[in-house]
Amino acid sequence: MEQYKREFIEFMVKCNVITFGDFVTKSGRKTPFFINTGNFKTGEQMSRLGEFYAKAIMQHFGKEFEVLFGPAYKGIPLSVTAAIALYNIFGIDVSYCSNRKEIKDHGDKGILMGGKPKDRDRVVIIEDVTTAGTSIHETMPILKEQAAVDVIGLIISVDRMERGMSEKTAFQELQQQYGLKTHAIVTMHEAVEHLHNRELEGTILIDDEMKQKIEAYYKIYGA
Repeated sequence: MEQYKREFIEFMVKCNVITFGDFVTKSGRKTPFFINTGNFKTGEQMSRLGEFYAKAIMQHFGKEFEVLFGPAYKGIPLSVTAAIALYNIFGIDVSYCSNRKEIKDHGDKGILMGGKPKDRDRVVIIEDVTTAGTSIHETMPILKEQAAVDVIGLIISVDRMERGMSEKTAFQELQQQYGLKTHAIVTMHEAVEHLHNRELEGTILIDDEMKQKIEAYYKIYGA
């Protein structure tokens, strides 16, 4: 596992973004882990988050795109901080762009804000955590209506590795439906592997018992 992935997993733990215990998701699933990227709250945390995204983007997409698109609302700050990090770390200067929930009819008109894509621009979408892929299904028509763009990929923070509408993950379904390259900074498998019986700040988050609970969860909901 790459070093930046290990650092990102521990960064999520420190920021209380990934936690382990007994939770119930919106869909009613009982899950032994919970991911809340809304707990990245400070300037320092967002700066570091952008750096992790930039390293993953560079690894998987390199310089071969022009626009980093963040769907409203959570994708907006992600597109900004990752675009800044791409320039600061790698000298890659790409446009960042996001959509509005409602079309603006005055001033900077339209549904998009930021560096609006042009025909033949290659676009990478940046998201937090993809479960059902709802925001991507909403985003693709918006992008295609604005210009003849080539949406080449999707980057997220954590791949939960759970089934979507089929036996595949929602991530794999998006890849198949839209022809996207889909990547995450880390997968839950990598997070579990790194944290199992590892002490962080005096605590072991995933002991053998918790690991068994996670494995049991994936037997039911895993792809």
